Amino acid sequence: MAKFIETPTNFEGLYIIERSLNKDRRGYFERLFCPFELKTWRGRPVAQVNHSHTIEKGSIRGLHYQNIPHLDAKLITCIKGQVLDIALDLRAPSPTFGQVFVAELSAEDHTSILIPEGFAHGFQSLSADVEMLYVHSESYVPSSEAGVNVLDTTLNIPWKLQPQNISERDLRHPNLSEIEAISV
Repeated sequence: MAKFIETPTNFEGLYIIERSLNKDRRGYFERLFCPFELKTWRGRPVAQVNHSHTIEKGSIRGLHYQNIPHLDAKLITCIKGQVLDIALDLRAPSPTFGQVFVAELSAEDHTSILIPEGFAHGFQSLSADVEMLYVHSESYVPSSEAGVNVLDTTLNIPWKLQPQNISERDLRHPNLSEIEAISV
């Protein structure tokens, strides 16, 4: 039985990853990541694994990315609670440049999103006490860090809740029209 069902989206390289569960009377066992079985990871290295905890419902984190030469792919998984996950295509020349991919992720749906290099990422917590797990193909490099303002109205992000609890750093990020597209 396949451990992962990898479904392409209309954004090149961005996949919805459904995970299989091995269930019995005790509960279940679930494989969250395996570079040998997850074909869409395509032999990328695993450089970093991060875990975040967001306390308040409605909070927003993002939209974050790293510039060349530290572009990273991310496998995003909600391990507690529920989020509205956002991926913004910053690749040039991509037919979906400047468009957002939006999906709800929860601990109960056993689904992840694989976001390729050249995307900014963020999320809004749809429940309190959200925990997220991120597998990155590149380590965090502070001098390469960048972001797009999540409140940029040209992005047309369909927030489920009133945006709140956004960090000062994230509010200072430029709008999409002020950044340079990423050549990948």
